[in-house]
Amino acid sequence: MKTTLQTNKRIWHSEFSLDELQHLRDGTMVEHLGILLTEIGDNFLSGTMPVDERTKQSLGMLHGGASLVLAETLGSFASNLVVDPNKFYCVGLEINANHVRPVSEGFVVGVATPVHLGKKTHIWNIEIRNKLGKLTCVSRLTMAVQEIGI
Repeated sequence: MKTTLQTNKRIWHSEFSLDELQHLRDGTMVEHLGILLTEIGDNFLSGTMPVDERTKQSLGMLHGGASLVLAETLGSFASNLVVDPNKFYCVGLEINANHVRPVSEGFVVGVATPVHLGKKTHIWNIEIRNKLGKLTCVSRLTMAVQEIGI
């Protein structure tokens, strides 16, 4: 059973480039952890995060919380790119994750794809993989769509 929204249509509200989005990381945890947005498809957003002293836990493996930061970053950026920014903004409502495989070096790649894009909520599936392409974490993020000024 497929759980992601089946669409080949472009889901973004307007045209933008990765360079335009990167500056939104400035001075945030996203920048501190070294998360970079790497690709925008018609219906997905991907990014990378290093597995280093900023993102490892005491046993030398990628911290589960760091994986959640990557997942929420990708889903949050994606949700806010779907809506008209003059009328709406999106904020995280709920996130969960299953950590499938440890990662101790290199980097991980996350890809956010929509499950549901409604008027009040968006749901994103975020898969995180190691440098060999093996699944390390799968996350589900629910975003609340809020009207500006309300």
